Amino acid sequence: MRFVSSRFVPLAAFAVAVFATGCSEINATVDKAQACLEAPKIITETVTKIGTLVNDPAAMEKELNSASQKLGEVADKASNTTLKDATNDLATTLGKLDVNSANEAVDAVQKVGTDTTAYLTKLKEACS
Repeated sequence: MRFVSSRFVPLAAFAVAVFATGCSEINATVDKAQACLEAPKIITETVTKIGTLVNDPAAMEKELNSASQKLGEVADKASNTTLKDATNDLATTLGKLDVNSANEAVDAVQKVGTDTTAYLTKLKEACS
């Protein structure tokens, strides 16, 4: 009996190692897929909302900060470095936008439009 169990231990260790490696790859794929679905949804919602908030700078800034936080959370979950970096960059940009007047709100909408277009290009490359 001892002979059989000593043969089984290396085989079991090998199986666990293979299974663990496979799981980490599966988790990385799931994280990437989830990020690739969540980020565009956050961006679409944000762009839609801020377009209606041009006359309410305080609400727009609140929305931009909220989007920044959500994108930061997506970036934290992303296992793909390109996806993570691009998402963090956009989150930082949105979080740094100051919207204190109607003029700044208009500028913010334009900046968000430009930056999200560039981000979506990076996202498409990272997610394909």
